[in-house]
Amino acid sequence: MVDDMKRKESSAVAVAVMIIGALAASGCVNLLPARSTNSRPVPASPGDTAGLPSPQVPVRPVPTLPEGLLKDGATFDLAQVVEIALRTSPLTRQSWLTAKAAAAQVGVEMAPFYPALDLSVASSRGKVSPDGRLVDTAGSWGPSATLSYLLLDFGGRAADVEDARQTLLAADWAHDATVQGLVFGVQQAYFQYQTSKAQLEAAQSAAKQAETALEVATGRHDAGVATIADVLQARTAFSLATFNLAGAKGRVASFRGALATAMGLPPTIPFDTGPLAGEVPLDAVTGKVEPLIEQAMSRRPDLNASRALVLRAEARVRSVRSEGLPVLSLSATANRTTYRPQVSADSRNNWSARALVTYPLFSGFKNSYGLARAKADAAAAEAGTESFEQEVVLQVWTAYYELQTAAEQVRAARDLLASAEQSERVALGRYKEGVGTILDLLTAQSALSGARAQEIQARADFFIAAAQLARATGRIAVADTAVVTEKREP
Repeated sequence: MVDDMKRKESSAVAVAVMIIGALAASGCVNLLPARSTNSRPVPASPGDTAGLPSPQVPVRPVPTLPEGLLKDGATFDLAQVVEIALRTSPLTRQSWLTAKAAAAQVGVEMAPFYPALDLSVASSRGKVSPDGRLVDTAGSWGPSATLSYLLLDFGGRAADVEDARQTLLAADWAHDATVQGLVFGVQQAYFQYQTSKAQLEAAQSAAKQAETALEVATGRHDAGVATIADVLQARTAFSLATFNLAGAKGRVASFRGALATAMGLPPTIPFDTGPLAGEVPLDAVTGKVEPLIEQAMSRRPDLNASRALVLRAEARVRSVRSEGLPVLSLSATANRTTYRPQVSADSRNNWSARALVTYPLFSGFKNSYGLARAKADAAAAEAGTESFEQEVVLQVWTAYYELQTAAEQVRAARDLLASAEQSERVALGRYKEGVGTILDLLTAQSALSGARAQEIQARADFFIAAAQLARATGRIAVADTAVVTEKREP
């Protein structure tokens, strides 16, 4: 009989080994960690590289664009650029997924408000000695169910839910801030690209004027009424204008790539935008800064996210405090056990129920220090939000006066451009008539080139300043001539 038992045990062990081996071979059971290999590359010396193979680069699909925007001569306006960026940007996708994860965490924290039910099946077999002398092999198996429910925890569950809810609100506000930041970044890239194209046109005009001056100086020299010095000076100015033109072309390509990246597109996709708006709504810059500050204090998503984090820290204080209070819970267990060989009955049904009150009397001052830390974290979050509010006020104040300054600079740049154009025409006419010098002409042309560049930059700065003020007040203004100051009746 004993030999039969030993043979059965050996067979059982062999079957168990075979099952484990089959599961390991099929991948159902991993006996070693994933990616475990015998090869462990390490650099031979501190100055050597590891020589690792290049990781596989994922192939990501290129975003599809409306066919009409890719035709020859088609241009994107700012609204289309922003729409594409919002649809393709990984930044907004990441913040959106973070908010979805925070929403799921609220559901996780709600779980303790519901009963928990566990089902299990147990099986055991081993050698037993009922009378201390006779050794026999016996086994048992059977299913069981356990129901548990937390009745009272003095607000701990509610505090955890509030913690998760405020985390969700903070994630939502952070997503809104990401959207606003993306829109502002796209606006910056859009206006910088338009500015570079306008500067390119200005550089081409400057090169053309320098070429005209060289032709006039050469003609006067050939006629014997000008010296070779005039020709050399004009040629130097023409070479400098050509040099500046090459640089302007390179900046156009660079800013176009930056705009494509801001839109979430590869720079190789052919697209273009319209020219920089010539009309600037200078008269629309009205209103006072105080109402804008009030708007920012209520609208700024990043500020509201910071406030939500303060409420989350306060909920955390309540959660930690509840950990040191009594907990009342109920539990019930039912199972059915079958015995082999049969003892007194083939199967036996069992059940039990209990109410449990747990009170943590002493835990090495863990709860006391945890509560002190939670209170300090809440106070630090409140102080951080207060500091951020002051920063928001400063940002609105700065953006408001930068827009005012940009409007004044546009007016001054236009006056400067008008004077420089008239001066260049007079200098060119005087030089052709022989009553002016080549130096006067080149100086006037240089001033005109600088005036063109300043007027273009002033217009671009105005649009960027308007977008910056919109972002500082927590608004999204998407228009080539967007001005965010509000008109209010006196």
